[in-house]
Amino acid sequence: QVMLVESGGGLVQPGGSLRLSCAASRRIFSMYGLGWFRQAPGKEREFVAAIRWSGGGTYYADSVKGRFTISRDNAKNTAYLQMNSLKPEDTAAYYCAASSNPYYSGYNKDQYNYWGQGTQVTVSS
Repeated sequence: QVMLVESGGGLVQPGGSLRLSCAASRRIFSMYGLGWFRQAPGKEREFVAAIRWSGGGTYYADSVKGRFTISRDNAKNTAYLQMNSLKPEDTAAYYCAASSNPYYSGYNKDQYNYWGQGTQVTVSS
C-alpha cells in the first residue's frame, strides 16, 4: 500500500506562485510513475502533469504547459508541482497519484493505483 500526502496549497493572487508537495509512505516510491490531477467544484477530475520513475518523460496538460513544472526527489520520496503565473481558473483541489507502472506518465486516471486526499489551491484577488 502506498500512502500519498499532499501539502502546499493555499490562497494566492493571480500571477502568483505555489509549490505543491506529495510525500509518499514507501521507499519503493522510486518505482512508481506519478501524476498530478485537479478537480474544481462541479467538474470532473482532470489531468495536470505526470512524470516517470526516473524523473524523465514529463507530460503536461495544454492548460498548464509553460507555467507548471513537475519534478520528483526519489531520495526523499517526494514529488513536487511548481505552479507559476497562476490564474483564477487554476482554482481546484489538487491530487497526487501514483501508478505501479514506473514508465507511465500519462493522463489516464485508470492507470493510477493510489491517490492522496488533495490540497486546495485558490487563486483570487
